[in-house]
Amino acid sequence: MAQTMTQAIAKNFLGQAPNWYKQTMVFFLVINPIMLLVAGPFVTGWLLIGEFIFTLAMALKCYPLQPGGLLAIEAALLGMTSPETIYHEVEGNLEVLLLLVFMVAGIYFMKSLLLFVFTKILIGVRSKVMLSLLFTLVSAVLSAFLDALTVTAVLITVAVGFYSVYHKVASGKKIHHDEHDHSDDQHVTHFHREDLDAFRAFLRSLIMHGAVGTALGGVCTLVGEPQNLLIAEKAGWDFLEFFLVMAPITMPVLVAGILTCIFLEKTKILDYGVELPEPVRQVLEDYAKDAESKRTKRDNMSLIVQGLVAVVLVASLALHVAAVGLIGLMVIVLLTAFNGVIEEHQIGHAFEEALPFTALLVVFFAIVAVIHDQHLFSPIINYVLAMEESVQPSMFFIANGVLSMISDNVFVATVYINEVRAALDAGTISRQQFEALAVAINTGTNLPSVATPNGQAAFLFLLTSALAPLIRLSYGKMVIMALPYTIVLGSVGLLMVNITL
Repeated sequence: MAQTMTQAIAKNFLGQAPNWYKQTMVFFLVINPIMLLVAGPFVTGWLLIGEFIFTLAMALKCYPLQPGGLLAIEAALLGMTSPETIYHEVEGNLEVLLLLVFMVAGIYFMKSLLLFVFTKILIGVRSKVMLSLLFTLVSAVLSAFLDALTVTAVLITVAVGFYSVYHKVASGKKIHHDEHDHSDDQHVTHFHREDLDAFRAFLRSLIMHGAVGTALGGVCTLVGEPQNLLIAEKAGWDFLEFFLVMAPITMPVLVAGILTCIFLEKTKILDYGVELPEPVRQVLEDYAKDAESKRTKRDNMSLIVQGLVAVVLVASLALHVAAVGLIGLMVIVLLTAFNGVIEEHQIGHAFEEALPFTALLVVFFAIVAVIHDQHLFSPIINYVLAMEESVQPSMFFIANGVLSMISDNVFVATVYINEVRAALDAGTISRQQFEALAVAINTGTNLPSVATPNGQAAFLFLLTSALAPLIRLSYGKMVIMALPYTIVLGSVGLLMVNITL
């Protein structure tokens, strides 16, 4: 009986994940207690970070919530962190969680308007270089005033809409809301398959340009990224002051990012530069004409309502009338109320995309709690603060950048700015040096962190979204496609830190 039960558990463990993946996870879970006894909590903590990054890298093999959650549970059981610390981390990031739950759902109810607007842009702009620049710049501008996760949710909604339209025609089937189902791929003919592969590559490049654009814009203002607000608060900067002290670094980086976008599209390296296949363009044009001819007065009124609510959304976010998540809830109420969506199951679909990622983010905070409790970053911070003042900004930029690649940039920035503020209060560093280090921390956590999906929440959201498997965007693919941007943004950012600070 016991043997039968063990076999059943082994068979069901992590479901349809490959056997090698299951064996790797079992090895991780077994080796951690041994390492804790042999090497201590500090080494085991860094091992745990590496294991968690592995689960993120294998997101297309198995959603990271389950394997990552098992690692987090084990860490708590081994005493490497506590439920209280985990709760504290979640509490400190409540605004981000509310944003995911409500804002992403709010964007869901705007998908008709988004698909309408971006279809016009996609069909109207035939130059891939111009289209890529448009995606990068629009994402940057929106992220400077809104939030990178909100902008990423828009990009995902638009891309899934485009994919669904073409795939519906190519497969000859009606595609349902469950975009995780790839069973209808077999109905695509060889001719359509080539177009579909090219279309996936086309969408991949646009989405990556847009995702990097969120980082380019997010670093510029105190509302662009969650940690920016904390840094501004510690430094006593308002909106304009924050922009001006960051501008000597962020503006040259923005120009470098735009030039990188053009270079990648012109050279067509690393999967960039793929044009929209003509059959796909024809399908989208036919869809746009057909949708326009069938659009009723009710449909037009729905688009008008969505447009008006979009204006309210942008104004509310720009003026910071409330936490972003609460604004998202307002958007849900307005769009559903004035478009006649009154049944619970209709509203429920809007939350399907964000809630798994919300749960994953809580698991991520559990790993961050381990970093906090075991002081994994403390040696690096102390080492940099012991250096000469003239080289500290550059070293902070590098240290923040490297750590943000493997951890969460919000956490890294929070730890560093708190330590630097404590040094200022203790009289260890001057006010001028504090401001220089604050600029280095902000730019260091926001720019090089585009290297990996776990560096920025927006990138991680994209990797674990329904869109990623549709366009074959894996962890490795994201790292490779982001590499030119990582090199350019990191190098230019470091150069400007050296020159200006």
